[in-house]
Amino acid sequence: MTDYSTSMRTDRCGDLRVGDVGRTVTLCGWVDRRREHGEHLAFVDLRDRSGVVQLVVDGAHDLRSEFVLRVTGTVRERPADTANDALATGAVEVDAQAVEVLAAAEPPPFPLDERTEVDEVLRLRHRYVDLRRPRLQRNLEVRARVNSAVRGAMEEQGFIEVETPMLVASTPEGARDFVVPSRKEPGSFYALPQSPQIFKQLCMVGGVDRYYQIARCLRDEDLRADRQFEFMQLDAEASFVSQDDVLAFISHAVAAAAEAVTGVRPGEIGRMSWEEAMERYGSDKPDVRFGMELVELTDVFAGTEFRAFQAPCTKGIRVPGGADTSRNRLDDLTERCKRWGAKGLVWMRVTPDGLDSPVAKFLTDDEQAGLRTAMEAEVGDLLLLVADERRTARHILGLLRLELGRPPVTEGGLHFLWVVDFPLFEALDEAGNPIPAHHPFTMPHEDDVHLLDGGDLLAVRSQAYDLVLNGWELGSGSVRIHRREVQERIFSLLGIGPEEAQAKFGFLLDAFRYGAPPHAGFAFGMDRLTAILAGEENIREVIAYPKTQSGADPLTDAPTPIDDRHLEELGLRVLPPAE
Repeated sequence: MTDYSTSMRTDRCGDLRVGDVGRTVTLCGWVDRRREHGEHLAFVDLRDRSGVVQLVVDGAHDLRSEFVLRVTGTVRERPADTANDALATGAVEVDAQAVEVLAAAEPPPFPLDERTEVDEVLRLRHRYVDLRRPRLQRNLEVRARVNSAVRGAMEEQGFIEVETPMLVASTPEGARDFVVPSRKEPGSFYALPQSPQIFKQLCMVGGVDRYYQIARCLRDEDLRADRQFEFMQLDAEASFVSQDDVLAFISHAVAAAAEAVTGVRPGEIGRMSWEEAMERYGSDKPDVRFGMELVELTDVFAGTEFRAFQAPCTKGIRVPGGADTSRNRLDDLTERCKRWGAKGLVWMRVTPDGLDSPVAKFLTDDEQAGLRTAMEAEVGDLLLLVADERRTARHILGLLRLELGRPPVTEGGLHFLWVVDFPLFEALDEAGNPIPAHHPFTMPHEDDVHLLDGGDLLAVRSQAYDLVLNGWELGSGSVRIHRREVQERIFSLLGIGPEEAQAKFGFLLDAFRYGAPPHAGFAFGMDRLTAILAGEENIREVIAYPKTQSGADPLTDAPTPIDDRHLEELGLRVLPPAE
């Protein structure tokens, strides 16, 4: 058991139990609540990181909320009729003999109980107060356990921790860089790393055959519930390994983290191909905790005369018991699908008399029967159909499925899933060059390499893989290209010529000349994993000092302008805002 005693205290507030009755203890903490009990006595709840304990104090009139105290007294058992079963310390109290005010406090800017909703900007402006709340204290402890478990799991498997630079050259990795001007080289800039990708590959060339790091990464991209400008990821790379080896390494690490928090170790993590995930769930990060899977209906309407279904692909989802959905709600869903990029949404209620829908009259009896059979429709169900290009139909129904059925983030337990066999390229740009689905260092699937020479580039699979948890993408990885000629071939397909490739990636290409081993790696978001394990829907709740949704820091007022003297020193001039 950890010894928390110091020169100022013997125990923590939340650790006292019936076994401590009769002991003289010294505690330090904040006044959580004060309740008067007669003319002189008061009950004071003293709080520290471990929890709360009740003090019985004589003459507590001057003690106010959030005062910092040092209290010495005797632990005694509370009368049975006053015990508080909701508290771990609820069976005991401390009879205070000496109370020292270490620091007085003004009233906090908001209540610290969990019952009061507080504006997030106000919380972040006074984050040092917000962090005192039990929820935030618990979340930071969960985060610490996750970090510790992940480190232990990686080291058990022979990985060594290596720190990589924070000031790097700007390279295209899919998001905008945060840049840092160089004072020594006016007009030149460092970039803050979007990931340690190239450096960890260079570690492999350097013979560091199993590298890991809990790395800070920075990307200048739009924020949302599961994204911040700066974030932490478990970054790993290994030499002389296959995809299966990497999946095993990372599975062990996330299982150890989950066990450290929940006490239960997850079972073996299943796998699903990217193509299957898109066909069944309309998402490359499928939430498999609930049904409503996408149903293929293209063949059902192959010869239809209904023009709306005369499309390359028709798919649908069944909402069990959804037939009582109001018309206003259905209209709202239709408009939402249009905003997502659909031409429209067809809805059908399954009734005892057949299909109730504005389009039912345009469908033949065989089509209606085939639809009900394919979707295993029952009376009382709601059927939602989209006809469009396959990619669009899957995407729209995938979003609609989440809109209608997704449970809270931790409901139903932890459902990890590996998604494998991603496309190497996600689309073609205006010049006809393919756009990499991950990053340009990913090895093509060995069965599809021949397609790089004049074949269908969008059909090329990669040796890339994602880890998904309850519908959140935790991270991505791949088997890397380790031969210079293959890397140059990929660069050429991407429209990156030899000079540009040498200028941007020369240090990697040159390293390949000196014997690069086959290697593969992975990275997953520590913030996202921690949030799910803590039961939070937003990663800001597991980060000590996050930014707001707009990217601002109310605590320090960042970002702020810098003075002209500093700009001059850096050789910079700020342009007026664009009109």
